[in-house]
Amino acid sequence: MNNMQQIMKQAKKMQEQMLKAQEELANKIVEGSSGGGVVTVTATGQRKITNIVIKPEAVDPDDVEMLQDLVLTAINDALAKAEELAEKDMGKYTGGMKMPGLF
Repeated sequence: MNNMQQIMKQAKKMQEQMLKAQEELANKIVEGSSGGGVVTVTATGQRKITNIVIKPEAVDPDDVEMLQDLVLTAINDALAKAEELAEKDMGKYTGGMKMPGLF
């Protein structure tokens, strides 16, 4: 019975550590960009987009599709970096296992 209590204690501690790590991810910032930096997207470690900056030279009224592609590429870059950060931070507690819904 003592062994089961020890396991439960360890599980609770791991859960608390994971929750703390998730909270910390909300405060960590990553940046994605495209077009040599003409479009920059900022996101949190929890994959929330917080800012998009488009430099004037990226805006060509005759080529809106190019701007759309640049924005999409920058967003995907930022989200990929956020996911990498989350996997790195949470991997300490999950042993590298992907845990759906946690991050």
